[in-house]
Amino acid sequence: MNEKPKIAIFKFTGCAGCQLEFLHLEEIFLDILELFDISYWVMVKRDNDETGWDISLVEGGISTPEEIEEIKQIRMKTKFLVAFGDCAIGGCIPSIRNWTPQLDAESQVYRDTSVIQSTKVFGIGEYVKVDAILKGCPAHRDTIVELLKSALLEIRPRLRQHPVCVECKFRDNACLITSKKMACMGPVTSAGCGAICPSLGRECEGCFGPMSNPNTSALASIFKDLGFNEKDIKRKFRKYAGMSPEFRKEAGH
Repeated sequence: MNEKPKIAIFKFTGCAGCQLEFLHLEEIFLDILELFDISYWVMVKRDNDETGWDISLVEGGISTPEEIEEIKQIRMKTKFLVAFGDCAIGGCIPSIRNWTPQLDAESQVYRDTSVIQSTKVFGIGEYVKVDAILKGCPAHRDTIVELLKSALLEIRPRLRQHPVCVECKFRDNACLITSKKMACMGPVTSAGCGAICPSLGRECEGCFGPMSNPNTSALASIFKDLGFNEKDIKRKFRKYAGMSPEFRKEAGH
């Protein structure tokens, strides 16, 4: 019998929410353990195997020289590397501080910045090759399952690239931009959440990052026509994926 695929789960600069989503797979978690060997997971296990892994799920962005070296070591030991959630993909909320000079950001927290070894926050793809991304803040448990199924079948996972607007259509939601003049990020944000916020009458904040080929300039123009000022529009694009190539222009890079 073939050995179970070895999985490792790592955390860098982030909140551990994506790891918790993995743990929340309660109904099928024992089945996952039957099919995979989770050989490295510091948040959950005492004994961890560091020899190498078939799949590594990496949560969190990179924000220190030490983390740069560590992600390179993980890449060397991993066959299939996954950016696990928005922080690992593009820095997410921690990357908001990238729009502030590094010294100013450090000075707001530390009296003596000479002892701080910190960098601007980027996703892991800034430093290593990434084989797949699981979008979301946190990554949705359905996409975690899709990834694991695909690994067993030895095929690429089917991960959504269309916008949240499609999910709103499936749920018969009225468009919040046209009906309530709200600054909804749905037209440029990747689906996968089930349009949770718009279904509750709240605008999409963009927590699944950019969809495939988003027309960000058009949406920014619509926000301006709705009366939002330039600073507010920049904040909308900076919040979850401001360092992404798709959002960086409208975020004000």
